[in-house]
Amino acid sequence: MSIPVHLSRKVLTLVLIRHQQQVLLGMKKRGFGAGRWNGFGGKVEMGETIEQAAKRELEEESCLRVDSLQKVGLLLFEFVGDPVMLEVHVFSSRHFTGEPRETEEMRPKWFPVEHIPYDSMWPDDIHWFPLFLKGSKFSGFFKFEGHNTILEHSLQELDTLPQ
Repeated sequence: MSIPVHLSRKVLTLVLIRHQQQVLLGMKKRGFGAGRWNGFGGKVEMGETIEQAAKRELEEESCLRVDSLQKVGLLLFEFVGDPVMLEVHVFSSRHFTGEPRETEEMRPKWFPVEHIPYDSMWPDDIHWFPLFLKGSKFSGFFKFEGHNTILEHSLQELDTLPQ
């Protein structure tokens, strides 16, 4: 399986917060991915590092703050007919301040790790989320037709992530 190199890339972040045996997810209320449970994140703005963007998006969408994040994954998404590939940098943290609160964009909720709502998440999550839950690092590629059908994918568990 080859990843197309001709597509331009949009760099995005995704943050997953863990607390004991739970993961904080947010119900996306508007925009891309509305109606699905997801982590917190979004686009990197001019002048920001990827990690700075991840921290900012987490706070904007959940009202939580983190001092540090651990990079756990890199996911590439191609959508048939869209010339832009999404490059998603996945981060995690177990240390945060504040209480999760609903925002205009997201409604946060804690889920026990054994009850992740895969049927209400992006279809690719069932592939890589178990690697996240077991503490692995990973990289993957998913080619979608529309937003519900995965045409092809590859996923690797890694010892270290490329910078």
